[in-house]
Amino acid sequence: MKMLQRVLSWMITILLPFALTFLGVRLLLTHVFPEIEYHLPGFPADTYGFTLQDRLHWSEISIDYLVNNADINFLGDLTFMNNVPLFNGRELSHMHDVKNVVQPVLEIGYGIWALVIGLGVWAYFGGWWSTYVRGVWRGGWLAVGLVFVFGIFGAISFWQLFTAFHELFFTGDSWQFLYTDTLIRLFPMRFWQDAFLFAGALDVVGGLALGLGLLPKRK
Repeated sequence: MKMLQRVLSWMITILLPFALTFLGVRLLLTHVFPEIEYHLPGFPADTYGFTLQDRLHWSEISIDYLVNNADINFLGDLTFMNNVPLFNGRELSHMHDVKNVVQPVLEIGYGIWALVIGLGVWAYFGGWWSTYVRGVWRGGWLAVGLVFVFGIFGAISFWQLFTAFHELFFTGDSWQFLYTDTLIRLFPMRFWQDAFLFAGALDVVGGLALGLGLLPKRK
């Protein structure tokens, strides 16, 4: 039983960075993030005509599509006032691909948190709480370390990091668009830079809180 507890403790260590990252991703998939992002000083205006309210309206609908159970017609039926489709075929195809990534990530993320919390309950009532805490403590520092490593790559070239991320989850160049396309007008590069920073900052804050707040007892 002691060996099993140690294995589970190390499993918690590995899962913690993913759990913290999932929190950031889930918060990004809400209406709150675009609301904050579009109001930040220096956020680029859309030179092709979207107002702030247009961006808020269409971005919220786009995010809703990623987290609901609707098919692509949820976006495909949207049009401008002149009845021109809001999203072209390439954009719709990409959003469909994104949804196919986001939906499993949400399921896995909730599953990870259920496992982390469930093991915590077992540890508390099963007499191996200190072993569990040690795993959480290590996981907090691991999360901070991973953010530091990825932060170095991002600081050197965010575009390369952004490209590698998309090449990992998507095929070919299906995620590249014209500046006149709706997706770029709603979500320019600055949006994604801030999204990565937000998710990384949440990992660091959460990791430090666990790493500094849960000092394991020496055996």
